Amino acid sequence: MTKIMGFLEKYFLPVADKIGKQRHLMAIRNGLISTLPLTVVGSIFVIFLNLPIEGYEEMISSIRPTLDIPFRFTVGVMALYAAFSVGHFLGESYKVDPLSSGLLSTLGFLISVVVPTQVADDVEGVINAGRYLTIADLSSTSLFGAIVTAIISVEIYRILLQKNITIKMPSSVPPAVSKSFAALIPTAVIILLFWGIRHGLHFDINSTVTLAVSPLKKLLVGNSLIGGIITVFLIQLFWSFGIHGEAVLGPIIRPMWDSAILENMEAFDHIGNAHELPNLFTEQFLQWFVQIGGSGTTLALAILFLTSRVKFLKQMGKLTIVPGIFNINEPIVFGTPIVMNPILIIPFIFTPIILTIVSYIATITGLVPMMMAKLPFTMVGPVGSLMSTNWSIPAAILTIVNFVLSLAIYYPFFKIFEKQQLEIEAKNEEAIADTVVEA
Repeated sequence: MTKIMGFLEKYFLPVADKIGKQRHLMAIRNGLISTLPLTVVGSIFVIFLNLPIEGYEEMISSIRPTLDIPFRFTVGVMALYAAFSVGHFLGESYKVDPLSSGLLSTLGFLISVVVPTQVADDVEGVINAGRYLTIADLSSTSLFGAIVTAIISVEIYRILLQKNITIKMPSSVPPAVSKSFAALIPTAVIILLFWGIRHGLHFDINSTVTLAVSPLKKLLVGNSLIGGIITVFLIQLFWSFGIHGEAVLGPIIRPMWDSAILENMEAFDHIGNAHELPNLFTEQFLQWFVQIGGSGTTLALAILFLTSRVKFLKQMGKLTIVPGIFNINEPIVFGTPIVMNPILIIPFIFTPIILTIVSYIATITGLVPMMMAKLPFTMVGPVGSLMSTNWSIPAAILTIVNFVLSLAIYYPFFKIFEKQQLEIEAKNEEAIADTVVEA
């Protein structure tokens, strides 16, 4: 085990660290995380549009289109927000105007992805003649296109500024006005580029990018057990070295996670059945069924620490139990520590993998539904799984069952670790007693 850890620390972690700090990947991660309030609130509206109450659907049928509006303008146009936020953070990392970067990214996305629809005749009660934008083009289906066009737009903006291919205003001009004029030439270039690609060459950037990443997305966040296990294993492996697993993998997998849960939300909004959604291994699947108490399912360990005869472990249990209930596990991971701990690393890595397999079986057999909402990660486990699966009681029960299972897996390793700590504690007390006698 020590040799394996040493090998990974020497050859694997430096590469992973570089990937995690790569400028464009960090912009993608930060940009998508910044849209969290929109997806969370949008999810809440989906949940309350589908309360499992007899007669509820008929009761709201006349006002359902109105009640659906918050969902449509949060989750339903998520790619639009992502284009702006990714561009904003990438521009910020280059130290160019973040606002202009976000606006140009949004412009590039709209021109390259959205094709206005011409309606020649009025359809009474539905639509008037004219040109319209399809809201579906701004949804999760265009998320990858939004990311790519945002990166291209900001790179064009940055390069033109660095090459001084821009309009410079006198120093007496207010900064806001000066920045606006500086963006004129980049704006023209971005319009001509994406306009020519989409409407001149008839090349769809979004469809091409989405098709290119679909095999990886299907493996990691679709319905593949192997892909789910790979994701969980890598997250735990990074945490074992004290590196935030989701932060390292986030730039690569977060666009897929966000796309997957958005697809589930939109599908559920149409069919109303959480058992028939497209993506099983969403981030929410891991949050509510696997990472109970945080990565490594460490709430179980915090509970076991509370029962320990070792003073340090008992105190650690008291300090980490409340954060653990709300899925914050840094105190126990670094305070124990679990990082680089040859005893506790084993259950820390393999408990989530076992729970992933159990939860996968429960889902594909129809015992529990798939995830159809995105809630804050600090939600208490059973409540989170209950709400995220359209009020499924079996889903809440599965969270509790998985927690009990994690206790059983951690227990023998906890006892070994406790025995080791008891010996250390006894030696320390003996040393203190000898010092007092000598004094």
